[in-house]
Amino acid sequence: MSKQRPNYLAGLGSVVWLLIVGAPLYVLVSASVQSRADYGASGPLSLPRHFTLHNYVDDFSTGFGRYFLNTVIVTVCVVAIVLVVVPPLSYTIVRSRGRVTTAVFRLFLLGLAIPAQAVIVPMFYVISKAGLYDNLIGVILPTAAFSLPMCALVLTGVMRDITPDLYEAMAIDGASSWRVFRQLVLPLSRGGLSTIAVFSALQAWNGFLFPLVLTQSDSTKVITLGLYNFRTQYGINIPGLLAAVVLSMVPVLLVYLFARRTLVQGLMGVGGK
Repeated sequence: MSKQRPNYLAGLGSVVWLLIVGAPLYVLVSASVQSRADYGASGPLSLPRHFTLHNYVDDFSTGFGRYFLNTVIVTVCVVAIVLVVVPPLSYTIVRSRGRVTTAVFRLFLLGLAIPAQAVIVPMFYVISKAGLYDNLIGVILPTAAFSLPMCALVLTGVMRDITPDLYEAMAIDGASSWRVFRQLVLPLSRGGLSTIAVFSALQAWNGFLFPLVLTQSDSTKVITLGLYNFRTQYGINIPGLLAAVVLSMVPVLLVYLFARRTLVQGLMGVGGK
């Protein structure tokens, strides 16, 4: 048995890639714990001279906490809508073989081909006529609507992996469609459910176009718009801005850490196995 030689070229490439990815993260975190004067004097790649959390405290004192709360509200509501609408829709698509259901599903997936920028003007008109302009509900509904096609596509693929034998066994036991959906389909689709929850949460958390066009006042701003407040006519508070960016990243990282296993399974299409 020949001894496997180490791949030095691959190791070198990994180190280079680590530096490319790690350098911006280091600048982000390092600048957020420096004062504005220290950052201006030392530059982005220097080690912090005096560690401080003043930037994080200032962010919340200048209204960032309100933007953070608004973003949490939008994200939670979008995820809730997706998790209520998509699972029964996907279950109906998988179990129904009718032409009407197939046609509706194909029409529904047309949403994947329509970018939000193409419909932002009529969307603004509809939201304004509905009295939802400058309201978080006016941001939640279109964000959820544009998340539904991809989420339905992912969850439908996951549910198709559930073997027909399991459905037949439940039918022999006299289980109703609701019972099959609740006791069989949902437990075996945990990977897909986690995937669509994370996907819709990221869509809502990082949303910029809908909040920009459909909101106006400070009371309805979200994080992506609140970051503009760090830019003034006299310059940009870079340490404060990067501290706000770090705060905006924390919830996304926590969601990924807790759902990474089921998320990978759902993306691989084996959530129903």
